[in-house]
Amino acid sequence: MAVQFADDSESHDAYEAPQQGINRTDTERSLPTKRQRWATTRATGEQARSKRLSIRNRFHKRNFSGSSSSVGPKGDDAKADIDDEEHSGHSSRSIYFNIDLPPSARDEEGHPKEQFARNKIRTSKYTALSFFPKNLWLQFHNIANIYFLFIILLSIGYIFGAANPGLNAVPLIVIVVITAIKDAIEDTRRTLLDNELNNSPVHRLMGWTNVNTSGDKVSLWRRFKKANTRGLVAMWRLLKKMTSRKGSQKSNPVDAYVERAAGTRPSVDENRMSALTERMSYQSARTPNRERDEGLELTPVPSPRQSRDMTSKTMSRTSTRQAVPDTKTPYKREYGSIINPDRKAANKARFQKDYWKNVQVGDFVRLYNEEQIPADIVVLSTSDPDGACYVETKNLDGETNLKVRQALRCGQNVKRARDCEMTEFNIESEPPHANLYAYSGVARWQQQSRDPFDPDALPTEKAEPISSNNLLLRGCSIRNTEWVLGVVVFTGPDTKIMLNSGLTPSKRAKVSRDLNWNVLYNFIVLFCMCLVAGFVEGTYWAESNTTITFFEINSYGASPALDGLISFWAAIVLYQNLVPISLYISLEMVRTLQAFFIYSDTSMYYDKVDYPCTPKSWNISDDLGQIEYIFSDKTGTLTQNSMEFKKVSVNGVPYGEAYTEAQAGLQKRQGIDVDAEAKEARTQIAQDKIKMLTDLRSLHDNPYLRDEQLTFVAPDFIADVRGDAGEEQKSANKQFMLALALCHTVITERTPGNPPTLEFKAQSPDEAALVGTARDCGFTVIGRTNDGIIVNIMGDEQEFTVLNTLEFNSTRKRMSAIMRMPDGKIMLFCKGADSIIYSRLKAQEQEELRVTTAEHLEMFAREGLRTLCIAQKEISEEEYQAWNKEHDIAAASLQNRDEKLEVVSDAMEQDLTLLGGTAIEDRLQDGVPDTIQLLGDAGIKLWVLTGDKVETAINIGFSCNLLNNDMELITFKVEDESLETADEQLSKHLAAFGMTGSNQELLAAKKNHEPPAPTHAIIIDGDSLKLVLDDRLRQKFLLLCKQCKSVLCCRVSPAQKAAVVRMVKSGLDVITLSIGDGANDVAMIQEADVGIGIAGEEGRQAVMSSDFAIGQFRFLRRLLLVHGRWCYRRMGECIANFFYKEIVWTFALFWYSIYNNFDCSYVFDYSYIILYNTLFTSLVVIFLGVSDQDVSDKVSLAVPQLYRRGIERKEWTQPKFWIYMFDGLYQSVICYFMAHLVFSPATFNTEGGIQVNDNTRFGIYIGNAAVIVVNFYILLNTYRWDGPILGVTLFSILLIFAWTGIYTSFTVAFQFYQGGAQVYGQLSFWVQTLVTVIVALLPSFVYKALQKVYFPKDADIIREQVQQGHFKYLDDMDPGEVAPLREKKLSASSSDNSSPNGKTFTGQEDERAIYPPSVAPTQSTSANRNPHSQQGSDDSTPMPIENRVSFERPRVSIDRPRPSFERMRSSMDRLRPSFEASGDLTSASRLTQIQSSHKPSASRSQSRLREEQHS
Repeated sequence: MAVQFADDSESHDAYEAPQQGINRTDTERSLPTKRQRWATTRATGEQARSKRLSIRNRFHKRNFSGSSSSVGPKGDDAKADIDDEEHSGHSSRSIYFNIDLPPSARDEEGHPKEQFARNKIRTSKYTALSFFPKNLWLQFHNIANIYFLFIILLSIGYIFGAANPGLNAVPLIVIVVITAIKDAIEDTRRTLLDNELNNSPVHRLMGWTNVNTSGDKVSLWRRFKKANTRGLVAMWRLLKKMTSRKGSQKSNPVDAYVERAAGTRPSVDENRMSALTERMSYQSARTPNRERDEGLELTPVPSPRQSRDMTSKTMSRTSTRQAVPDTKTPYKREYGSIINPDRKAANKARFQKDYWKNVQVGDFVRLYNEEQIPADIVVLSTSDPDGACYVETKNLDGETNLKVRQALRCGQNVKRARDCEMTEFNIESEPPHANLYAYSGVARWQQQSRDPFDPDALPTEKAEPISSNNLLLRGCSIRNTEWVLGVVVFTGPDTKIMLNSGLTPSKRAKVSRDLNWNVLYNFIVLFCMCLVAGFVEGTYWAESNTTITFFEINSYGASPALDGLISFWAAIVLYQNLVPISLYISLEMVRTLQAFFIYSDTSMYYDKVDYPCTPKSWNISDDLGQIEYIFSDKTGTLTQNSMEFKKVSVNGVPYGEAYTEAQAGLQKRQGIDVDAEAKEARTQIAQDKIKMLTDLRSLHDNPYLRDEQLTFVAPDFIADVRGDAGEEQKSANKQFMLALALCHTVITERTPGNPPTLEFKAQSPDEAALVGTARDCGFTVIGRTNDGIIVNIMGDEQEFTVLNTLEFNSTRKRMSAIMRMPDGKIMLFCKGADSIIYSRLKAQEQEELRVTTAEHLEMFAREGLRTLCIAQKEISEEEYQAWNKEHDIAAASLQNRDEKLEVVSDAMEQDLTLLGGTAIEDRLQDGVPDTIQLLGDAGIKLWVLTGDKVETAINIGFSCNLLNNDMELITFKVEDESLETADEQLSKHLAAFGMTGSNQELLAAKKNHEPPAPTHAIIIDGDSLKLVLDDRLRQKFLLLCKQCKSVLCCRVSPAQKAAVVRMVKSGLDVITLSIGDGANDVAMIQEADVGIGIAGEEGRQAVMSSDFAIGQFRFLRRLLLVHGRWCYRRMGECIANFFYKEIVWTFALFWYSIYNNFDCSYVFDYSYIILYNTLFTSLVVIFLGVSDQDVSDKVSLAVPQLYRRGIERKEWTQPKFWIYMFDGLYQSVICYFMAHLVFSPATFNTEGGIQVNDNTRFGIYIGNAAVIVVNFYILLNTYRWDGPILGVTLFSILLIFAWTGIYTSFTVAFQFYQGGAQVYGQLSFWVQTLVTVIVALLPSFVYKALQKVYFPKDADIIREQVQQGHFKYLDDMDPGEVAPLREKKLSASSSDNSSPNGKTFTGQEDERAIYPPSVAPTQSTSANRNPHSQQGSDDSTPMPIENRVSFERPRVSIDRPRPSFERMRSSMDRLRPSFEASGDLTSASRLTQIQSSHKPSASRSQSRLREEQHS
């Protein structure tokens, strides 16, 4: 964004010294500390405590008075140039503070024209008022429900022959009520969370006028709701008071909370530490533009977590650092202030507790440590004198590391409520958009003149740009900052987190969506049947030579056509079961019971957080069996987000013992017995840990060492620190640990105790792990002073002055700290990616050390560890002072500041001396690699969508078996951010697979459900992803990803995650699943067909928006491969059998209608009609849908390939539907005509001479046989014949006999009276029933026998193997430990089949963090590219080929056993010949070919900066 500064020209980018009459040469000296906004814990002096006591004593004696005045804006301020393609549909906003709105922003009544969204949010689908109409509206989107309602309305007319219209309505009422209750339960959880969030407390400035909103313009509807709420609350309180025995003596915690939230905040908050506590309060500095006698903070701030003994020790410690050479204090640029010193404050404003939902755009809010941020807020000031504050963004991007945000320079004097009243400024902001990492705005104000020689000078217009670095986003949390004061710019739905979350969707299972087509087909069949009935009946009534004239007095219709029309509608009532409402009731019951059994599965119970697998959407359990694509977050989902320091290489000596999952995977591919190897390794590590702890305490009794926190197990390292290997190695080890203790941005939190506990808060978990290991080895970071770091080195506390901190970012891939040592030397410590550090090492030095360290780093990386290199450089005083001038100029620039700082930093980070390398393990969750492998064997494709860096994602990809060293890593990165370049890259990569991205290829891809070959993986960042998701490129990108085994999308926003899921779901027509644990995953969880939330230890945002919630990622395999497959197969069989049984029953009525001219009379007693779908046949179908198993749960996990039938959707298909329909049609013919043939020759009489040939008794012959046939047929389709299913089948069959016998024994049966005894006494009935059952079921039995013998399905083969005892070994295994049965001797590592053409990896070297992939031969692999090129080493010169690393060269300087090192060397030696033969370079050999020298470009850049300075 381009912002014009009123009094700044190009020459003012550095300083405004010439205007102030100050000599430039005197102002260009360096400050003692030049660091960039890093976390620092500061302790104030003793005077602050007494000052606070004085203020507290005077507080209640003060009388606030004064008047306020406002100064209008100077015309219409020029708006900032905001251009963002995502802002279409929104307008920019201007927010005014203590300035009257311009006329253009007000309506005729003087109210603001622009109405901003409320801060109250709602993620639930319903409200109490909208639930019933909206839920009914959604339910009647189902065409079947509309049909059933129509049938009920139709049956009310008596002319259509309905026996009991009221009884017909019961099934529809039941299903609507059950579904509504289920939806209400699901949505209540979301509503409760919304209410809890909306009613969270925040300190908001009250007692002043926010001109941006109008409190009077409240809609009548909102007033009505508020009045009702207040009335209900008042009635509730009155009722509680009347029923309470103690009356007013008993306090109500709810009332107390309301009073606290709505009342004025007390002068000294009881919830915070008072002035009499021992904390060191923050003392605000005097405002430079006016004198103040009082420094009162109207809102007390919390205590920094620092004990008194620590504070006093810090303040009384004699600094050991050397004095900085005498330099004059440099001129500090004056940025101006939004406070108008001439404005008189009313002194009525106070920060008071209020609800989140009441926060409005333009409000001042004060936030405290550990509080969540209620809206998107621009920071004005913080408790840090430099204006820094620290936020945790895990709800946005899933990361728990701290981020630094900076207050506006013009607002750093705004600290109190009175200061807020005296501000006069406006913010011009871009419109709301979903990009979490971008924001553009500008603050404008009139700067009052302070020239004592010209007091009448007019104020000048000033402006300061606002970026995402100044913005706190809703959902984040304040950390390690006492307080933050800011103004609200976006609220509620306009906040970035809400724009990324999306609306709560209504999800329906794929089977349910397909079911609509089957219902439609049945409608067509029903229409044809009714059309035949109406036509025949109308034609028959039109004939005059029939007996109808003797037996029918009159018809309902006045004409044959009308009679036929009436018969058509009567037939719809008669044959209505062809589209059975009982099907939907049964499916709801089945899905509910399936959800219950999923919830009850103890194998998916996570005891650590006391959480079982919890279904939250009960109607999509069968979708779990059809998942083809899984989209997973990384941090907190695949990993524990817990970094553990494992290994290190110092001065060419490797240290550390570890056995990682990646190493186990590598050995497993080599045929090594992993279980035995792991047991041996862990036993050795446990022994070494005990020895190391003993040696550490003998060397130095470190009070900060905790046994359970030690992750770096290396007894030999401590021995070398002790000096066993000589002074050289001792010095190298100490210097290395000192570098870890100094080169970081960690802040220390101290918990009092004996001994005290230190907790390190870092911007990345890696930094915390590095500093933690330094602490364990005796180099403890105690804390920070204003300009230094205090380190306890083996019991000796020393202070090191921080001169500069050069930040880490994704472009630099390194971080440096320039320190003044206690002896006065200036040292630079640098850590970063191995290729970046190697390219900056001093040329022609440390040749052997480079080779050895590169070898160690490669071995570390192959173990799945994240590697970093550590280097240092000694700087002379003259060199530093000259460089620091350049750094000051770059840091003060307003134009291209980041680019200039990068140039200056790069110039200093040259000619480094290598110290060694580190290896950190990002701990995966338990069972993640096995789960991913199991899901892959099942044919499921896993994509990782993460907000992390590319390098981090690749590391995890290798660790969890997503990537392997067979794959060619396609790193998709568009540098110039143009669609044309992205299109070219996509076309090039597609050509490697012989594709062009055509529509025909997309159609073929939709039909192909086979997993791609494990030869390629694609890695893409968020910026490039934004391009390829464009409509013009989306199809090509989708087809490219379809060819890749793994896809990793890095640095993506929540909205981009949802867009990727949408692309795959709609583009390939597949069932998708998203899984995550944070609020940043909500969008993709809601977008996917099935959303899984992980109930971790970092919040439940994802859980509340998910369809299923689990405790850990590993439970996903059982949820999908066991329950998902079972549910889908059961549902397919359940629906098919349901349609089948309705065909049998309905067509039996149809065949009977042929012989009564379709007069729509019933052949069955009406009780048969009711009970057929409720008791006689539905119980078996429901039981099949709930408990049937083709194979057990253990076998399902041991043979994951069984899941592929679900991916291919073979359990419920249209051919299967029609097969069951024709099967039912055949059996209906047998059931009816067998009885018809019995009565065709003659009728039968009872012993008493009573005939049994009336329609109801004839119906017993048909109905009983049909019920037996249907139940036995369903039993034939059931795999698991155990006691319950056999019992339910027998019960259903006996029930019709029992009902007929009992019901017909009473006169209430009317003409059906004694029908059971009369029919069951006939031999013809029993013979006919037996023959009917045999003839009806024989074809199905023969078909199934032939199919299982000659055309078996996968499940049939596995069932046979189970009977043969092939899976006996599973009986004694825990269900959670079952793994696929694999051959004991596996093939050699895939690296043995490296590419024979010598083609090498073409990505960036820092992105090949672990395995050096062998490039699969494709058309896109260019033989002309330079395999030695490295990022950051454009001017590197390759070393001679004889200097390549050789793993045969032993290091003889120190001879001691290193089990982990030798174990990994042995594994790598097996792979070495294939790499050497193919010419493929390993990471180690690549690193050894990098040498660095001063880059001419850096010198040229410095010269250019000097020219800008003097221009």
